[in-house]
Amino acid sequence: MIAIASDHGGFAMKTQLIAHLKDRGVDFEDLGCYSEASVDYPVYAEKAARGVAAGTYDRAVLICGTGIGMSMAANKIPGIRAALCADCYSAEMTRAHNDSNVLCLGGRTIGIELAKRILDIWLETPFSGLEKHARRIGLIAGLEE
Repeated sequence: MIAIASDHGGFAMKTQLIAHLKDRGVDFEDLGCYSEASVDYPVYAEKAARGVAAGTYDRAVLICGTGIGMSMAANKIPGIRAALCADCYSAEMTRAHNDSNVLCLGGRTIGIELAKRILDIWLETPFSGLEKHARRIGLIAGLEE
């Protein structure tokens, strides 16, 4: 199951991505926000990231105006490898090489069709499992201590 959350700047995109996830039959939980009223993105990033870190969710998708704030906030949680993606190649590589467990998107910086393609690629791409990539992920984890 994946978590999906946004702030007010990502709410419109989140609503459309939820419809896309439903169409694809992807199991998800919407962690908010639930309108375009101004909210603080770190609250939603933390809620989703802690859920991923605890194993409640396999992965999460976070959306704010640029995706930058959500990415910064999510990456503060140990065990989270959040990646801000604005193109399909980055979405593929962050899964294959970095085993990212949180995808961040900019609701005001990319269009919905591109966001859907990025999400699909990110959901469908497995971690390569190559030793060099696993070692690098371990080095990242060591930075959290």
